[in-house]
Amino acid sequence: MIRPPRFFAALVWIAALALALASTAPRAQLTIEIIGGGGTTVPIAIVPFAGEANYPYPLTGIVGADLARSGLFKLIDPAGVNPRPARADDVRFGEWTARGADAVVVGSVTPQADGRVEVRFFLLDAVKQTQLAGFSYVVAPSQFRPTAHKIADIIYEKLTGDAGVFSTRIAYIAKQGPRYELLVAEADGYNAQVIVTSNEPLLSPVWSPDGMRIAYVSLENKKPIIYVQSLATGQRQVLANFRGSNSAPAWAPDGSRLAVTLSRDGGSQLYLINADGSGVQRLMSSAAIDTEANFAPDGKSILFTSDRGGSPQIYRLTLGNGAVERMTFDGSYNVSPRHLPDGKGFVFVRRDGGRFNVAIEDFATRQVQVLTQGTIDESPSVAPNGKLILYASANGGRGILAAVSSDGRVKQRLTAAASDVREPAWGPLPK
Repeated sequence: MIRPPRFFAALVWIAALALALASTAPRAQLTIEIIGGGGTTVPIAIVPFAGEANYPYPLTGIVGADLARSGLFKLIDPAGVNPRPARADDVRFGEWTARGADAVVVGSVTPQADGRVEVRFFLLDAVKQTQLAGFSYVVAPSQFRPTAHKIADIIYEKLTGDAGVFSTRIAYIAKQGPRYELLVAEADGYNAQVIVTSNEPLLSPVWSPDGMRIAYVSLENKKPIIYVQSLATGQRQVLANFRGSNSAPAWAPDGSRLAVTLSRDGGSQLYLINADGSGVQRLMSSAAIDTEANFAPDGKSILFTSDRGGSPQIYRLTLGNGAVERMTFDGSYNVSPRHLPDGKGFVFVRRDGGRFNVAIEDFATRQVQVLTQGTIDESPSVAPNGKLILYASANGGRGILAAVSSDGRVKQRLTAAASDVREPAWGPLPK
């Protein structure tokens, strides 16, 4: 893919060209490969739950895979411990500290009379010999995967102090032969479900704050139109179909409206629009291209990309008074800003020489750290706990997804066999 020399080649068409590099493939289920670990890791033993072998999904295997994928945990092999503990009272702490484990997870899966099962687990601090968590869930066997993700989230939060994101979902675009698909999958890449298909490019998916809807751009009518689609019903509505281009949707934190880029009045400018498509309001008037809006977590300001200074840079608009402040100064190409969930900084794409990489900037210090080293890294999307950034990259001549931690240490590669995947969007924490 050849990058345009100037920002005037609209970003929507850049993404379309990137997707056009695809080849035919089966359903784009993602496989996650860890290619770089963190610094300090927590050694943890996850003992197979009593009774889980009677069911098709190994709960502890999913929990362990989630934690290992974060790059913050080292799994300690529980093999050889006999009898296997299933309750907190069964754990002989010295047995686990001798194996190097700082934490131990034990549990059980017990069938109920109504066909459901009780999943019970305990998280213990092997060094302090105390219980950190203990929960019980009564679920249908079909809910084993979500339950395992929930258990991994609790363990992650108790041992790191940050919210886990294993129960979240991700959206992405895949090119399957001549067709484009918008898919939603679990955060570990499993259970990919097609939300919409088209013979023309699909672009810029973005989750509503409640995780119930996705806004995206479709070129199915030979022009960019923004749609909002319900994940529960599959029903979709046109959000913006004005003269010219309609692109780059971004939800406000309360879900009541979106910021969009429209060219209906000439040029590409930022507008606010209600979630039902009403109440269009222009935010600014400039001779520049203003696009790629992203709301601050408090909803009081918007980051956006503009070439008003002669090259594409990132700016911040304060909605209360209309003040505009330039946020990036290093380099001649900085685009695609995305706020961190804590509001303390943002990630973006910067060009350094001929390479496009994901970087992070702190609002208070204005310090910038480049997080990736690929040739074309773009479309960053931040996990709802702020600890990982999902982005589009390339490997072997085709599009893949990748992830990097906000400190640059943990690195993952997400691929779909023989398929081109792009435009990732990380969903919110489940309610």
